[in-house]
Amino acid sequence: MNLEQAKHRAEELTEELNYHNDRYYNQDSPEISDYEYDQMLRELEQIEEQFPQLRKEDSPTQRVGGERAEKFSPVEHIVPMESLHDSFSFDELRDFDRKVRAVITSPCYVVEPKFDGLSVSAEYRNGIFVRGSTRGDGKTGEDITDNLRTIRTLPYRLAKPVEYLEVRGEVYMSNESFMELLKYQEEHEEKAFKNPRNAAAGSLRQKDSKITAQRKLDIFVFNIQQINGVKLSGHKESIDYLAELGFPTAPFYNKYVNIDDVIAEIERIGNERGEFDFPIDGAVVKVDSFADREELGSTAKFPRWAEAYKYPPEEKETVLKDIEINVGRTGVLTPTGIFEPILLAGTTVSRATLHNEDFIREKDVRIGDRVILRKAGEIIPEVVALKSRGENTVPYEMPKICPSCGSPVSREEGDAAVRCTNTACPAQLMRNLIHFVSRDAMDIDGLGSAVLEMLMQEGKITSPVDLYKLKSEDISSLERMGEKSASNILKAVEKSKQNDLSRLVTGLGIRMVGQKAAKLLCGKFHNIDELMNADIDSITEIDGIGTVMAKNIVQYFSLTKNIDMISEFKKLGLNLTEPVEEKKNSTFSGKTFVLTGTLPTLKRSQAAKIIEDHGGKVSSSVSKKTSYVLAGEDAGSKLTKAQTLGIKIISEEEFFTLIKQN
Repeated sequence: MNLEQAKHRAEELTEELNYHNDRYYNQDSPEISDYEYDQMLRELEQIEEQFPQLRKEDSPTQRVGGERAEKFSPVEHIVPMESLHDSFSFDELRDFDRKVRAVITSPCYVVEPKFDGLSVSAEYRNGIFVRGSTRGDGKTGEDITDNLRTIRTLPYRLAKPVEYLEVRGEVYMSNESFMELLKYQEEHEEKAFKNPRNAAAGSLRQKDSKITAQRKLDIFVFNIQQINGVKLSGHKESIDYLAELGFPTAPFYNKYVNIDDVIAEIERIGNERGEFDFPIDGAVVKVDSFADREELGSTAKFPRWAEAYKYPPEEKETVLKDIEINVGRTGVLTPTGIFEPILLAGTTVSRATLHNEDFIREKDVRIGDRVILRKAGEIIPEVVALKSRGENTVPYEMPKICPSCGSPVSREEGDAAVRCTNTACPAQLMRNLIHFVSRDAMDIDGLGSAVLEMLMQEGKITSPVDLYKLKSEDISSLERMGEKSASNILKAVEKSKQNDLSRLVTGLGIRMVGQKAAKLLCGKFHNIDELMNADIDSITEIDGIGTVMAKNIVQYFSLTKNIDMISEFKKLGLNLTEPVEEKKNSTFSGKTFVLTGTLPTLKRSQAAKIIEDHGGKVSSSVSKKTSYVLAGEDAGSKLTKAQTLGIKIISEEEFFTLIKQN
């Protein structure tokens, strides 16, 4: 490869890596596997080693993590939260050992699992937790104190009152919790997280800590960043000390004096990783002695005293025996592959989603073909590629009729989903009912999927309306149910009648309308009649609601069966209004603000409350509808977009002047 070819390839890789870096760190929605990303990064590193003149300061090889999100306050890391250099072979680990021994005569190593989650800092003063932050770019992170407090295993008060302590840990979601979340997202037809790491990151970076608390996050603490008042000489000693203080530490971390024993331990961890309930993507080798670490130092990006070994994704061949079709609550037909069972990453796999018709065509897989499977994030089985064509196989065609009710199916232009056209389809009804009673919607405790299924089989419910017509004997006569269970369920049903309108709108299951959109709708249309009579133009005036969603809403309330259902809800006494929040005045009536950067005296949450109290709205994104951008220090892309669109940009001082003038 000559210099010109190297330059062209480096530019290609940089563009690709920047895109995937943003998807992974900032949007928590990766499109490629960690392994594929690592291989591209390694290729760019090799080009830059061969042609140093091509290495730029902002190269992906020189950066740590992602950008700080604007919705959180910045936290400067006094001790940088460094990344680790990755090895993908044991020869590379031996090369790491040789480099260490060139400086340190007799190094001792500690080997521990490499947890696959979100790296965070937790700070304590006099033994009390005072602040938590993300790694961010290694130098500046995000203040997530309230969200970290929701993790029950992270101690609020230490067993000993250390004067000052900053620890580094990895927030993760257990495999069990991740599967529970996937089941919930599937039942509610929400966009599912691709792996536990992104589920943990997306949950930890919620503005509402109540949502974080619901996600059952956990943490392992693996490093001391700073400590006052205690002297420690090595890594294993420091982890033992953290355990004494009450921190959850790695289940195993052992010391070794030669690289062969290190490699043997890494192999052991790799062979057993399928049995862990926490996600790992490798193992970490660290020089134990802090004095030795000081002598070894760090590069611009990595410490020279540590190396991460990344396990390659385990892939195996199997045969696609059949394709099953499941029908969701909005009528979407989802194909699921049925495979000859194989042992993959520690568990037996015989099923994997095939997503949709386009996915099947893209992979060109057919019933009878031999395919390659792997587990995304060591959890979700997925089809990687076709291995070999089976004998006399034919291209798979999605059904022309719904497998649940026999009605015709359709696929709208521009939509990847094939849908059942029968809104009374039993499969849709079941998932609609599950969604209607869920905690984000009407929150009717006791009506789980098993009870709902029995009530449907008995013919007691054919729509959400029938839930409010249930009698005690309808429930107590069911298998494993009694009078007490029936009484509790009926009380929960009755209580749900008092819910705000936004909960009911969430429960209706209008396409693309979730909890957030429902609150936005009911913030403008304060009763059901206003909402039902709203047109597309008036709905799209709401920041955060686009034309497609507005069309779905108008179409939903144009159907006779839905109009009749709302009429029944009225007769049954459900609350069909949304409380109107009192505003101090209408200074900012009709005005939309976007907040960006760090304000001199106000937190962004405080500024948002002032705006809303004065009749204005706060949006998370800049558009032509934006009236003002309230900008502080370190304002990011929102400021740039506002300048491009010619939106008025004001400071905090000008913001207060606006209020006084009005």
